[in-house]
Amino acid sequence: MSHDAVRIGLVSTSDRASQGVYKDEGVPALEAWLTGALLNPITFERRVIPDERVMIETILVQLVDEVWCDLVITTGGTGPAPRDVTPEATLAVADREMPGFGEQMRRISLEFVPTAILSRQVAVIRKKSLILNLPGQPKSIRETLEGLKTPEGKTQVAGIFAAVPYCIDLIGGPYLETREEVVKAFRPKSAIRPPKT
Repeated sequence: MSHDAVRIGLVSTSDRASQGVYKDEGVPALEAWLTGALLNPITFERRVIPDERVMIETILVQLVDEVWCDLVITTGGTGPAPRDVTPEATLAVADREMPGFGEQMRRISLEFVPTAILSRQVAVIRKKSLILNLPGQPKSIRETLEGLKTPEGKTQVAGIFAAVPYCIDLIGGPYLETREEVVKAFRPKSAIRPPKT
């Protein structure tokens, strides 16, 4: 069975990681999770950059307009500190905002910490690409994408990635297929494509 190829941009915004002060954990965590969740062949475009708004905007535009990423995920830089400018940079390059993603990310994180309300993650569409801001910690990345499950494996709080494949369908991107034991992509019945042979 063949699956559409997908190109995904992974961007870590961190002054210290970009300077080599410590090893970036966000991009490897994203890559590992996406490799385990998607059945599609993936080409990753990885960037580790400082918390500089102009640079973040430049990289996001490059990944969408020049590298043709179907999905771009940033990690880090979404809190209230003065250097946390990832949401502003993301909104600056947007054609449209998708507020439901940020709402659900905060909903998931509030299950763990009251400071989740300080998080300012956003999601936007630029051309035919979806750009998502995610938290910086690997555990939070997985919870945000996958959602929360009961000990029996039943979904307790839906993760945001369940909605990503259909969103990418609607903006003209490739047909993303997931491993259901990790996350089940939700599409209306009319949007489900029969398997290609």
